[in-house]
Amino acid sequence: MKFGIDRLIEDASLRKPLEGKRVALLAHPASVTKDLTHSMDALAACDDINLTAAFGPQHGLRGDKQDNMVESDDYTDPVHDIPVFSLYGESRRPTGQAMGTFDVLLVDLQDLGCRIYTFITTLRYMMEAAAEHGKSVWVLDRPNPIGRPIEGLMLAEGWESFVGAAPMPMRHGLTMGEMGRWFISYFDLDLDYHIVAMQGWQPEGAGFGWPEDRVWINPSPNAPNVAMARSYPGTVMLEGTTLSEGRGTTRPLELFGAPDIDAKAVVAEMRRKAPQWLEGVTLRECWFEPTFHKHQGMLCNGIQFHAEGPDYDHSKFRPWRLQALVFKAIKKVHFGYEVWRDFHYEYEEDRLAIDLINGGPQLREWVDNHSSIANDLESIAAPDERMWGEALRDYLIY
Repeated sequence: MKFGIDRLIEDASLRKPLEGKRVALLAHPASVTKDLTHSMDALAACDDINLTAAFGPQHGLRGDKQDNMVESDDYTDPVHDIPVFSLYGESRRPTGQAMGTFDVLLVDLQDLGCRIYTFITTLRYMMEAAAEHGKSVWVLDRPNPIGRPIEGLMLAEGWESFVGAAPMPMRHGLTMGEMGRWFISYFDLDLDYHIVAMQGWQPEGAGFGWPEDRVWINPSPNAPNVAMARSYPGTVMLEGTTLSEGRGTTRPLELFGAPDIDAKAVVAEMRRKAPQWLEGVTLRECWFEPTFHKHQGMLCNGIQFHAEGPDYDHSKFRPWRLQALVFKAIKKVHFGYEVWRDFHYEYEEDRLAIDLINGGPQLREWVDNHSSIANDLESIAAPDERMWGEALRDYLIY
């Protein structure tokens, strides 16, 4: 199969509309061709492309910023001598000066298929700026590595943020190219928009969204493999808690824990409360000591989600429900445990991080309600998931 960048590089006829235009690239470390050449280098090597600028999202074009809210500066690329503008610095939106450096923006970002992953918000902001300034946007499409399954509550009205671009569930099921089509419709954008589609992508085939013949490159520092991507729509919620999400280990956002929890007892309580939410994945008790971030240097007892191997079932694994169940079980096993972390999260100070992550307070309220059961969360999530599944059909291209 071929990603959008591969097709553009190989086919001069696809590049024809770019002749005589100033071209900018929005990319990150995972923006590579099939032979692992970075997209910036591959595009610059094309005689018929005039590359005049580049943009980097959260974590930077080079992926050098480890944590959230660590900003990147603008700089001049030392190889291609073009300006590289940060979209995660003093502002998350492009300046008018930056928009004046190009005619066509090529977007080549590997997403994780999760609403909170900020690259889709950056896509929205760039599309809005392009519409305002009369620029064109081309998305060089890439796989949604976790495929088509949909899960989670819809972002509620008034809860838009940098980790919540628009009303969609946590696990949205779209590629970046398809997401752009939905943005144009939802935000009524007057924009010259094109997709260089993938060739041969099979979201329901082997790999369940991620092609088995493609190398995985971290799109952000703590996204080390496909198993992490599969777990992420659930484990990302750990960022809004006092539990370590595994930052400072080699398997971030696949495992979690704390020095003061009994992981074995938590899993037993999870099986008692909602055994159906544990299907499709293997849970393993583990111990780890983060080298940085939460609980740095402390021995933590925790659980790892193994979203891989012979027992993994992509159609049954529901990471958002599973992680919610973890919180519910911890509250039961360790009565009074302070799960929710109150801190400055993604430039928001007046709302709890767990609510910002979920696009509203409903999940937290379900966890905190001692009398709520699994069916109560199911009754509010399932209708949202069905509604989104019906709404996105008009935007699918694969």
